[in-house]
Amino acid sequence: MVVITGAGISTSAGIPDFRGPNGVWTKEQQGEKPTINISFDDAIPTKTHMALVELQRRGKLQFICSQNVDGLHTKSGFPLSRLTDVHGNMFVDRCQKCGKQFIRRRCTRTVGQKLTGEPCLAERLGRNAKSCRGGRLRDSILDWEDELPTEGLNASLEHCRQADLVLCLGSTLQILPVGTMPLQARRNNPNAKIVLVNLQDTKLDKKCDMKIGYYVDEVMERLFQKLDYTIPEYRRELDPTKKDTGEWVEKLPRLILPKKKKKSDEEDDRGQPKPKVRRKKVKVEIKEEGIDDGQNGHDAKEGSITAANYHEANGKSSNHTVKEEKIIHEADELLERNDTEDVFQAEVDTESEEQIEDVKVEDDDEDETDAA
Repeated sequence: MVVITGAGISTSAGIPDFRGPNGVWTKEQQGEKPTINISFDDAIPTKTHMALVELQRRGKLQFICSQNVDGLHTKSGFPLSRLTDVHGNMFVDRCQKCGKQFIRRRCTRTVGQKLTGEPCLAERLGRNAKSCRGGRLRDSILDWEDELPTEGLNASLEHCRQADLVLCLGSTLQILPVGTMPLQARRNNPNAKIVLVNLQDTKLDKKCDMKIGYYVDEVMERLFQKLDYTIPEYRRELDPTKKDTGEWVEKLPRLILPKKKKKSDEEDDRGQPKPKVRRKKVKVEIKEEGIDDGQNGHDAKEGSITAANYHEANGKSSNHTVKEEKIIHEADELLERNDTEDVFQAEVDTESEEQIEDVKVEDDDEDETDAA
């Protein structure tokens, strides 16, 4: 299972969403200022955030792609190698030189991937400082024209393509490419399911398998009751932004990619069964100067023999080489083009200058096998 999260999962923590009744953009359209009841530093993960931690611990959830910048997934203790914040994280800065990311204890003071004034922390944290002398940190919050982080986007796409269930929580899926990411699950698995939980309409309402228009926390609570699971409480000691190690905490690990399924010889590149191919017989008729069609007990009407077989039967030297592989290859090309009525010429390299006059392709309805 892969989960895609939006601003709707953080409203119960006091952080407003964008398109809800009290959302940032809704209030701006009404000429009002949005109300923020809590700072990013003081906000703690919601029941939904903690429920996702438990689902991952039980092996049910493989990856989260979050569109939120509030850092609540990071605070929840969710494994950072299975989480990507595609729009950035208020508690993560990135070195512009080496690309390493660092978790900070306090919310960033800038947005839009601007320089924070801090040097790269590789040396301070003992992370191969020689490779990053002179690196400066930038915040990770994207602006509208900024490109999405390649590593996080690719990891999200790969996990979605391997998922049998994509659960979208608190998102209207308006922003691309995340908005169409759930459909990637059906690319390799037509039976993959898409479930949406959001109060407002979404872009995929008509393409999903189930849409629940209710509060996300309530839905997760009822789900856990059905599963007989318990939603864990937020624990400060597991929050990497609360560790007592100074302003900067640690470097983010590399994201875990899904294991690709091995395809069998009977599957194509997309993992789908290959179509069965009918094999057809190729009849090679050989005529040699001075040899009657009925000679050596072989009737030309019943079938034909290769030049090699003919000379072997008549005690001639075995160094007469027939280019049978070339003939069969050319015949196979005819089959692929469905030119079953065509006749082509082929030369045979023998001392007596035998000629293979024609090679005809015949249907054999009784000989149908799978492609090798």
